[in-house]
Amino acid sequence: MNDKLVTVFGGGGFVGRYVVQALLRAGARVRVAERDPRRAWFLKPLGGLGQMQFVAADVTRADTVHRAVAGADAVINLVGVLEGAFEAIHVTGARNVAEAAAGAGVEALVHMSAIGADPAARSAYGSTKGRGEEAVRAAFPRAAIIRPSIVFGREDQFLNRFAGMIEAFPVVPVLRAPVKFQPVFAADVGDAFAAALAPEHAGRTFELGGPDVMSMGEIIRWLATTLGRKPSIVELPDAAGALLASLPLAPITTDQWQMLQRDNVVAPDAPGLAALGIEATPLATVAPDWLVRFRRKGRFGRRAETLYHA
Repeated sequence: MNDKLVTVFGGGGFVGRYVVQALLRAGARVRVAERDPRRAWFLKPLGGLGQMQFVAADVTRADTVHRAVAGADAVINLVGVLEGAFEAIHVTGARNVAEAAAGAGVEALVHMSAIGADPAARSAYGSTKGRGEEAVRAAFPRAAIIRPSIVFGREDQFLNRFAGMIEAFPVVPVLRAPVKFQPVFAADVGDAFAAALAPEHAGRTFELGGPDVMSMGEIIRWLATTLGRKPSIVELPDAAGALLASLPLAPITTDQWQMLQRDNVVAPDAPGLAALGIEATPLATVAPDWLVRFRRKGRFGRRAETLYHA
C-alpha cells in the first residue's frame, strides 16, 4: 500500500481515526473526507510530510463525493448514523460513494456496514444498512464489506456511557439484559479496513467480533467490577423497555430498541478478523486502561489499591 492514495469518508469519526492510523502505518497517503474537514484536523500530527489531505464532502451530495475520490487509488466509506437520516446516509450515500469509486476507476472499495444488516430487518438502521450493501455491490461488485459488532475503544459511546452511569448512579437499569454482543476493539477494526483493501479480499464480506461473547447484563456487571463499584443493577422487563423507548427524550429510540431484539454476534460461517490476519484483542486487556477514570480517585486510587494488596 506504499504511497497509494486512499480516500476515507468519515475518517474523522470514532472508527475513522483508527482506520486512518492503520493506513498511515502501512505507508498509504490518506485523504480524509468530512462534511467539515476541521473536525478531522486532529489527525494531522499522525502523518508524515505530504501524507495527509483533507477535503469537504457530503456523501448525500454526489458532486462532492466525485471530487473527493478523484485521483484516489482506493476508497473507504465509514459514514453511518444511529438515528436520523438513515435512507440518505446508508443507502443514497453508500450508492454515491460506490458509483463515484467505480467512475474514478479506483482499485478497491471497502464499505462499512453492520452485523444484522438486512433489507428485511425490522429496524430502520438494519434495513437501510442492508439496502446500502445492495447498492454498493450493484455499483461496485468488487467492494469488500465489513460488518462489525459493537466497537469499543477509548473514545467510544458504549463502554464510556455505561461506565459514566455506574459512576454517577446507585441504581443502573439494564435494557434487554440477555441480548448478546461480541465487542471488537477499534484498533482491530482499523487494521481490518486497511487489510481488506488487498486484491484477494475484493467482493468478500467480513463480520468482525472480539474473542468475548457477552450479554448486555454481563457487560454492565463486568464494568462495575472493573470500576470497583457496586451499584444495584436492575434488569428491566421487555414491556418496561419498550415503553421507555417510546417516550420523548428517552435514552434509547424505538429503532434502537428494535435493534436490541436480536443478538449482535458474528455468524458461525462468516470470515472475520482471522481471515484478515488480525488477532482479536480481548476487552479486559485494554479497556481498563481508559476506564480507570471512572474509578473512585481515578488512577491514584487504582495505584494505591495495587500497592496495598501487594
